Amino acid sequence: MAKSRNNLLGVGGQRKKLSRADQQGAGSARVADRKAAEDKKQELVRKMRERAETQAATTAEPSGEQDASPSPAQS
Repeated sequence: MAKSRNNLLGVGGQRKKLSRADQQGAGSARVADRKAAEDKKQELVRKMRERAETQAATTAEPSGEQDASPSPAQS
């Protein structure tokens, strides 16, 4: 059946078919997978923030000591 602009009957996604275990209330591994993925994402974000903080701290440190002392090769 062709869909017209004014008739929105049937528009939308299909419902996911539940497995037999899901129908019986046994739960799904999908919930555990989502939790594991969320945990990995949080860990990655934490590591990225730590790296950004350490890089910001190293670039903010004054490096005047290295430039003030002449190296032996320049003498």
